[in-house]
Amino acid sequence: MFGTVDSYNEVVAPGAFLDSIAETKVKGRTFPVLWQHRSGEPIGDWDIESLKEDDHGLFGTGQLWLQDAAYAKIAYRGMQSRSITGLSIGYYVRDSSYDEKTGILTLKKLDLVEISIVTTPANDDARIDAIKARIAHGNLPNLPDFEKLLREAGFSKTQATVIASRGLKHLLRSESEGDSEQKAALSEMSQRLASFSLPQL
Repeated sequence: MFGTVDSYNEVVAPGAFLDSIAETKVKGRTFPVLWQHRSGEPIGDWDIESLKEDDHGLFGTGQLWLQDAAYAKIAYRGMQSRSITGLSIGYYVRDSSYDEKTGILTLKKLDLVEISIVTTPANDDARIDAIKARIAHGNLPNLPDFEKLLREAGFSKTQATVIASRGLKHLLRSESEGDSEQKAALSEMSQRLASFSLPQL
C-alpha cells in the first residue's frame, strides 16, 4: 500500500513496482506466492498480467497450488476463515531516500522478488481482497464451494442452493456407483465451470 508507514518504518512510493513488473513480463516469467516468505515453500503463482499499480498500491490476482503444496491448503483455510489475510513482498531496493527527521525510509524503486501470504504483514493495510473457488478438471468441489461458484456464475441464492444440494449430490452418488454417463456429464460440467472461475488473492 502506498503512503502507509509499515512496522519497519518504511513507506512505498507510487511507481516503485512498475519497472520490475515490466521487466519480469518481458522475460516471460511471473512471481511466486510464498508461504510466510519461505523461499523453499512456494504455494502458488501470481498472474503477471493482473499485477499492476492502482491508486492504493500493488494489486494482482493469483492461484494456490492446492493439489501440490501442503502449506497452500493451510493458507486457503486461513483465507476462508479470514484469520490469515496478510500479504507481504520480498524485494531488493533499487532507489530510496531517508528522512533523518522522521526516520522514515521511502522506497522509490524496488526489484520485486515474491509476494507472500503471511499471518502478520509489516504493512497492516496489505490484505487479500477476495477468494474465488476453482473446480479443476476431473476434481469434485465440496458443496459450499460449489454453491459459491454457482452464485459467481450468476445463479440466485435459491437456485445455487438447490443445484448444489440436489444436483451435485446426485452426481457424487452416481460417480461412486460407476455410472459412465454421469461421469461424462460431470466432466463436461467441470470443464464449463472451470472456464469462468479462477482463484483470486
